[in-house]
Amino acid sequence: MGLFNFLSSQLLKNIDWLDNTSETMVYKYPMEGRNIMIGSKLTVRESQVAIFMVKGKIADVFTAGIHTLIVNNLPILSSLLAWPRGFKAPFTADVFFVNTKQFTNQKWGTTNPIVMRDKDFGSIRIKSFGTFAFKVNDAKTFLHELFGTSSLYTTENIVTYLKSMLVAGISDTIAESKISALDLACNLLEFNKMAKEQIKEQFTSLGLDLTNLVIENISFPEQVEKAIDTQTSMGVMKNSMDTYIKFKSAEAIGDAAKNPGGMAGLGSQLGAGMAIGEIVKDSLKTSTKKDENEKEVAPTDKSKFCPECGAKNTLRARFCVECGHKFSPKEKPTCPNCGAEISQNTKFCPECGKKVK
Repeated sequence: MGLFNFLSSQLLKNIDWLDNTSETMVYKYPMEGRNIMIGSKLTVRESQVAIFMVKGKIADVFTAGIHTLIVNNLPILSSLLAWPRGFKAPFTADVFFVNTKQFTNQKWGTTNPIVMRDKDFGSIRIKSFGTFAFKVNDAKTFLHELFGTSSLYTTENIVTYLKSMLVAGISDTIAESKISALDLACNLLEFNKMAKEQIKEQFTSLGLDLTNLVIENISFPEQVEKAIDTQTSMGVMKNSMDTYIKFKSAEAIGDAAKNPGGMAGLGSQLGAGMAIGEIVKDSLKTSTKKDENEKEVAPTDKSKFCPECGAKNTLRARFCVECGHKFSPKEKPTCPNCGAEISQNTKFCPECGKKVK
């Protein structure tokens, strides 16, 4: 009776695994010299896959549910062990439970800066960090490529390797996309999707699925950040110079009201503020003036030439700056604004519309 009880204790009648951790990816069921009875029950819970391995080879795979272990349910194992029809004896095999749930909030970051070539700033170094999530998508491929025959496999065993894959994939995505540093910093969400699609295939080859990738931040060297800030500020000034002039005028009124002289000095303050604004506005306008083909062109040349020596003079000059020739008032007049020829009685220039005095 004692021998019978001993032999019975060596036979497994029910095989299952309850995951008590949040990081276990693969768990090898402890056999401890025991055999599995034909007709035993195998319980596979949700987000689990059970895999039988014999003689170092992957055999049958079971998904969620309660399974009765008979010859018909173990076709690959039966073939590997050459079981005869109606086989009912106990057998030996390794059983692995693979956790197929998502492993979320995995941290990643660049140990060394990524070198990227930018069209505006040249070669620069950037750093980045974020989180990612993954799960086992193909248990057989995962066991074959990464796990082997260890008794326990956790996310700690693989996350370092996956991080290096992510950083390499993001570097390749930056190089292939040729996105500028300014666009990259402003469009992280779009770049997330692009990088995820680029890296996903590498995870698939390991039997994994990259379910989520978040790039929380991309940081640039201090000099590049200052250059980006300057470029942004110039864009704001270019588009909002009128607002700037109005602001300076209102500011001058406020300052004048606070001064002991009251509003007496308001005219000079307004004149100074508006003059500065107009100077900056005109400099931006002339420096960025473009033709229809978006090519830069020179400002309109408002001048006239001396008929005696050919020297260049301003439109309002009465005497030549080189030879002293007096410009005759009977000479055909020109518009003081654009230089176009006009008649004596013209009140408004037909070219630029300015009033002619």
